[in-house]
Amino acid sequence: MSNQSLLMALLIFVFASCEQQEKKRTTVAEEGIVFGSMADAGMDSVLINKIDTAIRNGTYPNIHSLHIVRNNRLVYENYWPGNDEIWGDGLGIRIHGEDSLHDIRSISKSVVSACVGIAIQQGKIKSIDQKVFDFFPEYKKLDTGLISSLTVKHLLTMSSGLVWNEEVPYDNPENSEIRMTRSSNPVEYVLSQPLEFQPGVSWKYNGGTTQLLAAIIEKATGKKVDQFANEYLFQPLGMKQFEWTKYPGTDQPAAASGVRLRARDLLKFGLLYNNNGTWNGKQIISKDWIEESFQSHVRRPGGGAYGYQFWLWQDTINNQPTPFIACVGNGDQRIFFDKTHHMVVVTTAGNYNKWTIKKNAYALMKEYIYPALIQQ
Repeated sequence: MSNQSLLMALLIFVFASCEQQEKKRTTVAEEGIVFGSMADAGMDSVLINKIDTAIRNGTYPNIHSLHIVRNNRLVYENYWPGNDEIWGDGLGIRIHGEDSLHDIRSISKSVVSACVGIAIQQGKIKSIDQKVFDFFPEYKKLDTGLISSLTVKHLLTMSSGLVWNEEVPYDNPENSEIRMTRSSNPVEYVLSQPLEFQPGVSWKYNGGTTQLLAAIIEKATGKKVDQFANEYLFQPLGMKQFEWTKYPGTDQPAAASGVRLRARDLLKFGLLYNNNGTWNGKQIISKDWIEESFQSHVRRPGGGAYGYQFWLWQDTINNQPTPFIACVGNGDQRIFFDKTHHMVVVTTAGNYNKWTIKKNAYALMKEYIYPALIQQ
């Protein structure tokens, strides 16, 4: 190839790359997401761009998407093919992209929490201190003893005190969420569990309490949680497509783990919380609710704390104590909030029920994203 031909080919490649990048910026802007450069964000683009190779060669296995926001500007967006599922049903290898719906699993819990906050600001739920059995008079026979003190806040903070076992794998019939899923009445199943602690005393992971929150939303508003979320959360955020998996043979949304969103829409949810409940100048969720959701309400055994269906812990990043808040979903679905470094990082992945992977999304952040920070 002559030098002239080589130069022409290079110019065509550069033009095509710039055109593709400009198209992406336009598309992102149309969705209400502000695009920015890594240089302006004080990040080393050379190091960040090495993430692509590290994911493609399997160093960080089966990650499907990554979005990095700094100073409220999207500075990195990428997608990778990988093995995927819909709520446990295998899909095989899928090509993931801007319009792909993806299981967000237990990040669904944070979505339900947002809906509770919206229902409270609408006056449909009195407060977080309202008693759970206020919404379920049909289960009056269960409203006896200590469980009568159970409140909406206890459900939000997973401090219900109910006997519950999600510590065994989700294909184990002893798993309480699986038992709830297979029961004829999930709400009655959860409310009929015995207490092992007084409500409000101890944290224990419990997807059943999220199902109760969804049922409370339906009782208080007359809308199932998927309908309510669509009208008052998804549509205001410009989310045009979503799915919410139902329990087999029913019209009841699986509140604890059933939502499917595009990665960009998952990012919008993260940005909504990062910006105190506002989106494009409109207050969708009250600032007070966001602040309460991000506060520590109960300590978790083994370290860290829990908010209103959000995880809290502290780590040392670049020799600096750094508090983290996160939405967490099985398979390495994550929204990380780092107020110290003005970042939101969102991942989707296909590592469902694989709990021992060391090179996960959090490791990727610590080994690539944080070392790329030129300006702290």
